[in-house]
Formats: sequence, C-alpha cells, structure tokens
Amino acid sequence: MDDALQIPHLRATADLELRPWSLSAADLELVREASADDLIPITTASATFSREAATRFVERQRQRATDRTGYPMVIVRRRDNTPLGSIDLWLKDIDEGRASLGYWVVRSARGHGVAAHALAAMATWALEELHIPRLQLYVEPWNRASIRTAERAGFECEGLLRSWQKVGNRRRDMFMYARLATGTLAGADRVCTG
Repeated sequence: MDDALQIPHLRATADLELRPWSLSAADLELVREASADDLIPITTASATFSREAATRFVERQRQRATDRTGYPMVIVRRRDNTPLGSIDLWLKDIDEGRASLGYWVVRSARGHGVAAHALAAMATWALEELHIPRLQLYVEPWNRASIRTAERAGFECEGLLRSWQKVGNRRRDMFMYARLATGTLAGADRVCTG
C-alpha cells in the first residue's frame, strides 16, 4: 500500500506552476545555481556542485513525500519549462494544526514576483484543500525581499524569535509570519521591522 503524499501540480499564475521535483537536467541545474548562491542556504547541498550531490539533494526532496513529512515542489516558468526555485510545505507540526513553509528563488529569477505568486498559491492550496488551520514561515530580519514576499502572499508578522534557527554556523533571529484559515490575526502586534 502506497502511503506517500501525492505532490500535485499547482498553477500559481498563467505562467508559473508548482510541481514535484524530478531528476531532470533542468532540476539538477536549478540545484547547481542555488548551491552557488550565498543568499540561498541549501544546507543539504554542497556549495561545490557535483551531479551526484545534486541528485542526492533531489532524491531527499522526493523522499519527504514518501516519508509524509512534506510537499517539496519546484517553481517552474511554464512557457519554457524553466525551474526558477523551490517551495516547500513541511508537516512536522501538523498534529498541532500547523505547517511551515519555506521558499527560495535563484538569482536569475528574482525581482519578478515569482516567490510571492508561488507562496500565495501554495498557501491557498494548503488552507483550502488540505484544511490546515495555520501556516507559518520564518524570515531573517535583514531579508527585506523575503519579508515583502511573505506579506504579498497574505502572511502577517507575529514577532521576532531571537536566536531561533541555526543558519550555517551561526544562530539567527527570525521574524515569525503566519497566515490563518480564518483570515487575519486579530489583535496581532505589528512588531516586525527590518
């Protein structure tokens, strides 16, 4: 019996789609570009690119569906089938009624709203189709682009989590952003300023 999560194909815009990872040359090239980008902390892919390391990275993403720990997807430009980034829905806290999201877009695709459209599509799907009551994500305070992405996708800041997450070899502060199935966060203080 196959209990793996089924990763859907989601349309984000007329020209953007979210789809499962594959071992295609295009997806491996996406991993290569991301692993060379200082702004993308792919902790499970080596900064020194090799096809073997990229293949292992993609296989780990695909394994998450098999293990039922999340929905990892590639953000793809539909007109030429070019992978532009990654977006993930993690189910670690699903028994508590919440899931976490993470995303990145390679340098060559930044500045065009790709991440915001992908995040909005993934969040809407998770809230409306999977019926997850609460979605959350974490953004480093210096990352203004990611803050704008979260806010454009309907996420609201809840506060600063000090020394929340290890990134590289340092602990980092993170802003907590959330989007609820019930709408806005009633009474939430707007304390997130970069």
